Amino acid sequence: MYNKLVYTVVLICLLGTVTAYAQNPLRRLPGMGGGGMGGGSTQDSLKRRDNNEDSITIWFRYLDTSRAQLLDSSIVDFYKRFPVPANYTYLGNLGLAARPLGFNPILKSGFDPGFHAYDPYKLRLDQVRFFQTTRPYSELNYVLGSSAEQIINVMHTQNIKPNWNFAIQYNLINSLGAFKNQSTNHSRYLFNSDYTSKNKRYHLYFVALSNSMQSNENGGIQDDYDYMSDLVSYQERSAIPVQLGDYVPYRRNVLNSVLNTGNRQRTTTYLIRQQYDLGRKDSIVTDSSVIPLFYPKLRIEYNLQYNRHRYRYLDRQPQDSFYIKNYDFLVDPANEFTIEESWNDVINDFSLYSFPDEKNAQQFLKAGVSLQNLTGIFTDGKRTFYNLFIHGEYRNKTRNQKWDLEAQGKLYLAGYNNADFDVNASIKRYISKQLGYIKAGFQNVNRTPSYIFEPGSSFSLVALPSLNKENITRIYGSLDNPLKKWNLSASYSLVSNYTYFTDYYKPNQASALFNVLEVSAEKNFRIGRRWNWMARVQLQQRAGDGPVNMPLLFTHHRFGYEGTLGFKNLRFAAGLEGRYHTAYKADFYSPMLSRFYFQDTATLKLNFPDIAAYLHFRIRSFAAYIRAENLNTVTSKDGVFGFYNNNLAAPNYPHQGLMIRVGIFWSFVN
Repeated sequence: MYNKLVYTVVLICLLGTVTAYAQNPLRRLPGMGGGGMGGGSTQDSLKRRDNNEDSITIWFRYLDTSRAQLLDSSIVDFYKRFPVPANYTYLGNLGLAARPLGFNPILKSGFDPGFHAYDPYKLRLDQVRFFQTTRPYSELNYVLGSSAEQIINVMHTQNIKPNWNFAIQYNLINSLGAFKNQSTNHSRYLFNSDYTSKNKRYHLYFVALSNSMQSNENGGIQDDYDYMSDLVSYQERSAIPVQLGDYVPYRRNVLNSVLNTGNRQRTTTYLIRQQYDLGRKDSIVTDSSVIPLFYPKLRIEYNLQYNRHRYRYLDRQPQDSFYIKNYDFLVDPANEFTIEESWNDVINDFSLYSFPDEKNAQQFLKAGVSLQNLTGIFTDGKRTFYNLFIHGEYRNKTRNQKWDLEAQGKLYLAGYNNADFDVNASIKRYISKQLGYIKAGFQNVNRTPSYIFEPGSSFSLVALPSLNKENITRIYGSLDNPLKKWNLSASYSLVSNYTYFTDYYKPNQASALFNVLEVSAEKNFRIGRRWNWMARVQLQQRAGDGPVNMPLLFTHHRFGYEGTLGFKNLRFAAGLEGRYHTAYKADFYSPMLSRFYFQDTATLKLNFPDIAAYLHFRIRSFAAYIRAENLNTVTSKDGVFGFYNNNLAAPNYPHQGLMIRVGIFWSFVN
């Protein structure tokens, strides 16, 4: 019933957009290119309403930034519209657990429940966009793929008044998958609002967002037979036996979103931020109006944030052999086995800002103190914790746009995470058009291991006697040249007391110090007038005895035509795209904990690089994406021809065969 309601709403939106587009197409929308804007160039733009009813000015800022940005209308890079980045891998069906093909530790101090396998699909506070627009503006993104895969993104924003904006957003990922019991059903909701008083002294931000992640877990295909090569018996991939939920019949019904054996995770966040500025008033007097201005010197800020996290693993019909083999503490699982844990988190924060240069809002000094109250609800009862921490920040984007300095720090004074801290400082300098930008930074994080490693967690199946704090030091730098379209970056990480899992559920902590070096380069080459080649290479290496494995080399390439085909309003891109990584001992996956865990016995090697063919185009405000992915899986064996030469995302977890994805992105002005 829920899904039927979603489809009805989407259909109504589609019909409404057709009408709106016919009356007011986005071809009259200026400023749809990518890139950023200067901090002071957009003041009071909403007051200057254009006499042309079809015109619009729109820009946005993120919550903790002061830089205005424009919308991105580029079409070449499909991964800007896709939830999983190009350098990530997911377990054979969109919506299943995903991880990066590089070292990606938690670089944040403080409390952390410990569940991150679905992070690429979640909406975070730092991704919330606060818009300013002179006309109501909407976006519709719909992608349909093989195995009944669908992605729906709907967003609408408008200004109620020139000083008051709101935005709503809904996202859906739903996919059955090619193999048995791996269906996913994720949804995200967002409402946010931004209000500024007429005298520009008071600011109010409000955010309400929710992430609902649900995925059935099959534990991978059974490994007692070479099912992938037996095309005569297992040409239909859904017939291959799996390790969990094998009792569930494979149904090609997108409306079936029942959780049989798998994980359901839900996070909800509410934020209210209030700011009051003290400073100097000014105004701009024109022939027809007086535009008030305000230059802040001191800002008082109060934040109230509420977070709720819920985690559940469910198996309606446990298979004893799988649990006895991999979770040997479960001698006799019940008929319906479940593990649950939830957290309520309330943060009260008080901060002060100082603006040394009244005409540069992108230079400020911030200091604050926060009180966090945590309540955990587990299978054996309830426990409460608290944290008291201080934080500070300095930012300065100089008015000549050449220097960009940032420094942040946080220290936990008392509570569950007592003595946790993190510091991060970076400096960026514009050199010239020919050389671009140079950036260097330093980061150090000292953190309590995630709560899933604690004996009190419902998901802590075997407890360690004691855990030390993790410490990670990272030094990084980059060279970026937008004119010549190349980027070079490097990072060096020094890690101690790294916590991880082994054997599906056993926690461990590395006693030895180890380090990780990563170097990456990206360059866009112009092969001809309209032919382009994007090449990205990522090299990474661990030194020392650390529980981290990753491919030595990951590379991503895109080669194709980019142009107009002679039509003024057409933007067209078509070509081939490929990804490859060297063989390495890839992490296994634990369905019950929804975590990847370290192993050093099985080596994962690609049969052939991942290859996709694409055709993308934009006509004014309408863009379309047509893609044929995993062309590398084509094979002919035992008289059977098809796309069955699957690569593995993790041991026992094959990727899909041929994937056809067709998507539209439609932006329009109401």
